[in-house]
Amino acid sequence: MTILVTGGAGFIGANFILDWLEQSDEPVINLDKLTYAGNPKTLDILKGDVRHTFVKGDIGDSSLITRLLTASQPRAILNFAAESHVDRSISGPKDFIETNIVGTFHLLEAIRAYWSSLAPDARDEFRFLHVSTDEVYGSLSRNEPAFTESHQYAPNSPYSASKAASDHLVRAYHHTYGLPVLTTNCSNNYGPFHFPEKLIPLIIVNALEGKELPIYGDGQQIRDWLYVKDHCCAIRSVLAAGSPGETYNIGGCNEKTNVEIVHSVCRLLDEMSPRADSQLYSAQIVHVKDRPGHDRRYAIDARKIERQLGWKPAETFESGIRKTVEWYLNNEDWVRDVQSGAYREWVSQQYAGQTA
Repeated sequence: MTILVTGGAGFIGANFILDWLEQSDEPVINLDKLTYAGNPKTLDILKGDVRHTFVKGDIGDSSLITRLLTASQPRAILNFAAESHVDRSISGPKDFIETNIVGTFHLLEAIRAYWSSLAPDARDEFRFLHVSTDEVYGSLSRNEPAFTESHQYAPNSPYSASKAASDHLVRAYHHTYGLPVLTTNCSNNYGPFHFPEKLIPLIIVNALEGKELPIYGDGQQIRDWLYVKDHCCAIRSVLAAGSPGETYNIGGCNEKTNVEIVHSVCRLLDEMSPRADSQLYSAQIVHVKDRPGHDRRYAIDARKIERQLGWKPAETFESGIRKTVEWYLNNEDWVRDVQSGAYREWVSQQYAGQTA
């Protein structure tokens, strides 16, 4: 028995593989294109582990996918592969369309052909799990109920629109062809190995380097924060017992404003790694021009997955963020390795001259 993971060198995919192989001896084929956010160093601990096979490649490469499926005969495929940063999708949406929509289409076509060729029992047991985001549901006001699985899609960025399209394709392949699919829509993840363009790792890295800590607009945007290892546990639960054709929302039950998040990180850094001048890290906070179309609030109603599959997050935000800050303080080499010249240039262009 084998599983195939796409996007397994990215933040959530790599954490999933590490978590999977801590829990199981079932081998993993890891396919990743290794774009700027794909980092094989995250999986260095698996060097020499025969349970993990890495393949560099694109989910849009149909012939490669077909060869992989034929050779490895996986019982399940988990699709983490995606362009996922909203800011990048605003400045350059083409890659998001190519990967998240066109790439998912080619992946589904190859999987459909493979699944159709299986013996009846293997077809019944096979699963394709598509990992998506709560951003497909759009934006909530402060007092609206949280997103349920039946919430109407209303994506507001090129990123979330591309993920919404991929979700619709996955659903269509189940209803049209009978492909046994599972879809998960998660809230904002955080934790180890997070690429430092997203809010929490960006704040940690910038704080330690004495740089400004940028907060978009008034900082009152609300997100539900999910510790990545809790997310991995939820995905295992969905893969093991989820019903084909169903969607499961995965959330951390931790609604926080962005400005709360930044101050929480600053307080932990004040405790764990105080500034040499004894000043508070919060002195580095600056408010910058808000990004276009910035959604005000996301919130996940995760009662379905708890009720049907018995999953709920193990970490509170307070325990998860402490573990996250500790990890970054203890893994400075990993951070340095991912901060390439291209990354530094992009961050500089994104935030320069935007102080509100």
